[in-house]
Amino acid sequence: MIINKISIIVPAFNEESTISIIADKLLNLYLVNNIKKEIIIVNDCSTDNTDNLIQNIIKSNPTAEIKYIKHEKNSGKGAAIHSGIKNATGDYLIIQDADLEYDPSEMNKLLKPVLDGYADVVYGSRFIGGAPHRILFFWHTIGNKFLTFLSNFFTNLNLTDMETCYKLFKTSIIKTISLQEKRFGFEPEITSKIAKIKGIRIYEVGISYYGRTYLEGKKINWKDGVKAIYCIIRYNLFN
Repeated sequence: MIINKISIIVPAFNEESTISIIADKLLNLYLVNNIKKEIIIVNDCSTDNTDNLIQNIIKSNPTAEIKYIKHEKNSGKGAAIHSGIKNATGDYLIIQDADLEYDPSEMNKLLKPVLDGYADVVYGSRFIGGAPHRILFFWHTIGNKFLTFLSNFFTNLNLTDMETCYKLFKTSIIKTISLQEKRFGFEPEITSKIAKIKGIRIYEVGISYYGRTYLEGKKINWKDGVKAIYCIIRYNLFN
């Protein structure tokens, strides 16, 4: 499989402490086979210095392929991803959170099953493989595994990490999917909808995970877990 370019979608909300670091990592990222990259940063109406920092990143890298989208009101991570998908021109696209929980160099791991001709979609699992994982919250882990189990129950997939940020999609496929969830419900919604596509090839690879605490800026909480359960049921049984 030949890939000419991938689109890297970076949803950002109040990420002034990390946006410059993650942007630098992405700008200096080497993708296997010299695959080109476009970086699509979606600022979901940040109220801190995120916007100024992104503007500086763009000015400092005039030759880089960076698209910058600003939401006029805060609409949620899912809405930011929707904007990124609409503007993506790569053969494949991947989601990269603006924090430092995921290592961009591991995008090459997700690309391998595609380049080998096996996959249309690849999930990066935090729960398989021998890569480093920061030890944090027991109940988050239980919650993630329960949501993955519930999602698998309905989709008949055998994923180990449905809630992972790192998801690589064939752009022509994901652009045909009507997405509705504007916040963290994106993960169960997209999983449900791709599972229904006849003949789609879904793979999973192990990745590292450098999780944040709430003091360090983690935003997801138990309410998002409840919403995820709702989305799993809704998009598998009633959509």
